[in-house]
Amino acid sequence: MQDDALTERPSLPSAVPTDPWSGLNESGDNLTVDNFITTVMSQTVNALRRVTTLPYARRFGLTVSEWRILSLMAHTRSISFAELVVQSTSDKALVSRTLRLLEQRGLVSLKAEGPTPRKRLTCNITPAGEALHAQVIPVARRAQASMIQLMTPEERRVMYIALKRIHGQCLDAVAPRDEEEENYLAADGKCTD
Repeated sequence: MQDDALTERPSLPSAVPTDPWSGLNESGDNLTVDNFITTVMSQTVNALRRVTTLPYARRFGLTVSEWRILSLMAHTRSISFAELVVQSTSDKALVSRTLRLLEQRGLVSLKAEGPTPRKRLTCNITPAGEALHAQVIPVARRAQASMIQLMTPEERRVMYIALKRIHGQCLDAVAPRDEEEENYLAADGKCTD
């Protein structure tokens, strides 16, 4: 029999303080930088990565970036480098470094194709990579579920729909990256998971 103290789910405060977004007008008057959606989401993503993803990645000898790339490759088995960059939402330099580390560990194989200097790079997960992914994914699912379950079913539904709507709007508004943005992203080297 489990101890009730261990199985109880912490609840979110029932009386949420007045939030700065409910009465927000189109011009964003009185919206401070600490309440920008980008700030709030960035802080939340960084905290989630630190307390949720990092512990299970480290447990299996992976960095967060390595886990992200390995998990994407486990679903595709074989993928071009360009598509992996897009799906990972990381910059090319970080994906390249991460792939090389995974290749050195025998978790992925990389194959350059084509006669030109700009060869197409195909990335494949190896049996060892699949085996490691099979060990990590149940732990990752439990860790992710534990954070999602901090919300009520209705809060989960609303958050999921809202995040998908915002993401879709951002994708619709995205213009092709210019060279300056590519250089900025490459120098920054940050990845979100």
